Amino acid sequence: MASSAINPSDVRPEWLFDDRPLPDPLGYGDRMVRFIKNLTITEGPLAGQPLSRVLAGWQERLIRYIYGNVDPETGLRYIRDVAVWIPTGNGKTTICAGISLGHLVGPQVEAAGQVFSAASSQYQAGILYEIMRRTVTRDPALDRRVKITEHEKQMKHHGSDSFMKALSHDAELNEGTNASLLLGDEIHAWPAVSGRKLWRALRKSQGKRANPLAMTISTAGEGTNNFAFDRYRYSWRVHRREVDDPYFLPVIFGPPPEWTEDELPDWRDEDYWRLVNPALSDGFLDITALRQEANEAANMPSEVPAFRRYHLNEWQTGGAVSWLRPDAWRACGEAVDLAAAEGGPAWIAADLSSTEDLTAVVVAVPRDDGTFGVVPYCFVPEANLAIREEQDGVPYPRWAKEGWIIPTPGPVVDYDMVVRTIKDLAARFAVQEILVDPWNAQAVLNDLQNDGLPAVKHRQGYGSMHPVMTEAQRQVRLGHVAHGDHPVLTWCVHNVAVDRDPAGNIKPNKARSRERIDAAVAMIMALGRAAEMGGAPARKESVYEQRGITVV
Repeated sequence: MASSAINPSDVRPEWLFDDRPLPDPLGYGDRMVRFIKNLTITEGPLAGQPLSRVLAGWQERLIRYIYGNVDPETGLRYIRDVAVWIPTGNGKTTICAGISLGHLVGPQVEAAGQVFSAASSQYQAGILYEIMRRTVTRDPALDRRVKITEHEKQMKHHGSDSFMKALSHDAELNEGTNASLLLGDEIHAWPAVSGRKLWRALRKSQGKRANPLAMTISTAGEGTNNFAFDRYRYSWRVHRREVDDPYFLPVIFGPPPEWTEDELPDWRDEDYWRLVNPALSDGFLDITALRQEANEAANMPSEVPAFRRYHLNEWQTGGAVSWLRPDAWRACGEAVDLAAAEGGPAWIAADLSSTEDLTAVVVAVPRDDGTFGVVPYCFVPEANLAIREEQDGVPYPRWAKEGWIIPTPGPVVDYDMVVRTIKDLAARFAVQEILVDPWNAQAVLNDLQNDGLPAVKHRQGYGSMHPVMTEAQRQVRLGHVAHGDHPVLTWCVHNVAVDRDPAGNIKPNKARSRERIDAAVAMIMALGRAAEMGGAPARKESVYEQRGITVV
């Protein structure tokens, strides 16, 4: 997309940059802005000067809207939940510190208020706390009114008994938690399960307050099975009015998540940079540094996704090196009628995990229209569902309840169930090959071969995986695959990281992939071989061909 074709309203909230009047019937928005502007800058060349020197116009309008948009009779805010998505380096900390102090000791203070700043780690949580601490200690009027408990990273306001505390994702909350302000910092870095639990607990505690506010400010993240992506997706749905939520304010800098590679602006386009990075126009973000990073990324393609995520706020759904474009995979979400293909040829592949992890069997069948249907069967030990949810950050218990996962009894995968599933499929189809990753699989191979089934080892090196991986990739790009939007398979596909040898051959790398890829590996083998064979029944090799002898 050429820069001239970029519509600013597609990639940033234009209301933050125009002159339209904002509601403020009781002057609360104006009071909050004046309070924040009078705070002291604590770092950089402007240290010691009022914050008004660096508070950007869009930041001021955001604060005015959140706090000025109130019911004139009760004074209660209409906005209770705010999600700001903006690239790094655009003044997130300035907003967070100002808003936090406004609730601790400023216009929004209330009796026994509780202000929580939550982050992915103790270190990250301490960054905002440290800025607030310096702001308070360098302002005599504030310093007299606030007690600081350094080892607990906590501040307390003498007059109201309000306090502010910095938390990490694994914090334990006491029964008296009653948050008046909740700030989630860089939630893209929060662990999927513990982060979600902390946010849910803090939000639930706000039900005791008459005028609470929850706010997250974050850069885009990666992966789709985590708390941050759920909130990101919800932000877009509210923004587009697909969901009616008058209490939720989404503020999104960056392109819509469904834009394809062809629709996205050129990531090197500086006009695009300026639209999604308001601090460039405000003069607080160094464009030379951005140019340097872009130049390095252009010469090191593996760094391009990071540049696009951190500086253009483009959500990354894949692994470290993308194997399949997400839009191409989404376009293949048609349902698969496996019963309609019964009796015809099929290719089956199995990726056997360690006994505590996800194990996958995938069947690929040719369809009448020349495309292929792929159906996964995913096994997880029933006793480990909750543990796997905590470790992998995906909803294994819900997937099991909805039928996307087959729980096997006990704490380990029941390989007998896996073998029975393969044999049941073999009874329904003219199975051409059963491809098995040989790691940890000899007993399964022996069982299948003893029944006369065409089970073969399919090694995971470049020589074996490159042909099937590139063929599976080609079929998806052509739209010749139907996968029925199976969530476990989709999760695994988006997790695949790719290794490439000097000759350009590729294979999946489980060690570098961010999360599980077992179902994707089984799909690659089954679909790749089915496509290689053209959907036709396999022809048996003669003894001469088996020995590499060409017969003329």
